[in-house]
Amino acid sequence: MNAAVLLVISLAILLIGYIFYGRWLSKKWGVDPNKATPSHTMEDGVDYVPAKAPVLMGHHFSSIAGAGPINGPIQAAVFGWVPVTLWVLIGGIFFGGVHDYGALFASVRNKGKSIGTVIQDSIGLKAKRLFIIFAYLTLLLVVAAFGSIVANTFKATYLESGAVDYAASAANASTAMISIFFIVLAILFGFFVYRRNAPLGVATAIGIVLIAVAMYVGLNWHPIYLNYETWMLICGVYILVASVTPVWILLQPRDYLSSFLLYGMMILAVVGIIGCHPSIDTMPAFTGFTDTVAPTGTSLGFLFPALFVTIACGAISGFHSLVASGTTAKQLNNERDARPIAYGGMLIESALAIISLCAVAYIWKDYAGGTTVVPTAVFAGGLSAMLGELFGSGAQSVTYSLLILAVSAFCLTSLDTATRLARYMFQEFWMKPGESLKDMTGARKVLTNPYVATAITVVLGVALGMTGYAKIWALFGAANQLLAALGLLAVAAWLGKVGRDNKMFYFPFAFMLVVTITSLVFTIKSQIGLISAGTDVTWGVIRAVIAALLIILAIDLVVEGIKALKKQAQAKAAN
Repeated sequence: MNAAVLLVISLAILLIGYIFYGRWLSKKWGVDPNKATPSHTMEDGVDYVPAKAPVLMGHHFSSIAGAGPINGPIQAAVFGWVPVTLWVLIGGIFFGGVHDYGALFASVRNKGKSIGTVIQDSIGLKAKRLFIIFAYLTLLLVVAAFGSIVANTFKATYLESGAVDYAASAANASTAMISIFFIVLAILFGFFVYRRNAPLGVATAIGIVLIAVAMYVGLNWHPIYLNYETWMLICGVYILVASVTPVWILLQPRDYLSSFLLYGMMILAVVGIIGCHPSIDTMPAFTGFTDTVAPTGTSLGFLFPALFVTIACGAISGFHSLVASGTTAKQLNNERDARPIAYGGMLIESALAIISLCAVAYIWKDYAGGTTVVPTAVFAGGLSAMLGELFGSGAQSVTYSLLILAVSAFCLTSLDTATRLARYMFQEFWMKPGESLKDMTGARKVLTNPYVATAITVVLGVALGMTGYAKIWALFGAANQLLAALGLLAVAAWLGKVGRDNKMFYFPFAFMLVVTITSLVFTIKSQIGLISAGTDVTWGVIRAVIAALLIILAIDLVVEGIKALKKQAQAKAAN
């Protein structure tokens, strides 16, 4: 099949899903454009701040994107382009879109609180605390991982003598400099739009021009060369400040401006794919039910559950529910904006996943042969090669750098969003039903203080990023998808409690639960094998224990959720 045809058909299917299924969900759930949202009823100028739909879309999309919709499809391509395409399209429309939209809507109707509080309201306090512990630990891992990714993207390379290798470090130094410029631009944008009432359209046009200027300057002037540890500490200070400052001065404008990088990246990708229209049959349509390609030297194992765990953000991701119910819900201006932002944002990620699949197909020989296996390099290499074929080698070189820059920018975006979300989770854990921050006293008042909660999160996240997070990162995929299953259960239980149709959640929840528990069981089995062989015994035990605890946690929460659903069904039947 031609890659351009696959892309066009996929985009058409996603658009149809958005229009018809998304509209049907809105009607079933009772989305009401006339109902005041928490950003208005609880506006505080810090976390609860109404945002124009395009601005909030930029924040939400930038936060959920990261490198997920790029990495997952490229890694899962070892099973062939047909299973990847099918899961991205089916998963995006009927799993991820429902999950993200439902999480945002439920949170908006619960004062902008997290999914943990939604669980408390519909299932119980015990379930809320279990979920928050799980979500908080997952977010710590995200902070550690994305902090490490950013620091590695910025760090300098050193010669054996200890001196900086300026030639090898130039690209990283440019990325760091441009990222710093982005932060300054965001602060200026937020100030003029929210404090000087500058027209959004004019400010956006100027902002895009300044982004181009910042990129040009950063590519040609990048005097900062620092090592990995220093950049990790700087990232720690940055997210410490970013997660407690008012969202209008940094979070909203930075993510909004950053989103234009991703939009531009996707436009370039579409131009390359349609203009070059290569055959996607350069990679197999289906390789089998087991990963025998293993380009990195390590097999993903069986298609089930590996395909559904590896492809996260492009189809469904638990992290999305935390963003939707954490920062996005507190800034939603009107309930009618929820569908384009949450459901639409998810389907745009699905489109990016299809683009990533086209990119790996274009350089399949290099990928399958183990020559180019890092997903970001595969993505940038494949798409820039298409553009190079259309516009020349100069275009290939420039677009490669721009694509790498765009991916790294979204890792930084996801980093400080994850920190703010973790802060919300930490604070909510200590609150009892009906309480707010103003009601806290004693030790709970200290622990729920925004600065204390953020400092604890940053210290733990950065420390983990500088030590052993990579040893347990392999568990993140299953943990993230387990989070998605629990998010689906939470929204289903809440909708049932308020008397709305929740049946569209049942199968996605059950399927993702089986997927993640199967994956965790396989993980335990593989770790027992390592322990028995005397290989990496300590970390093998740690990983096996964590996987077992995740299974126990999931079962406990599911039992509580099913009990709540049964009670709702019995009450409905009695009436």
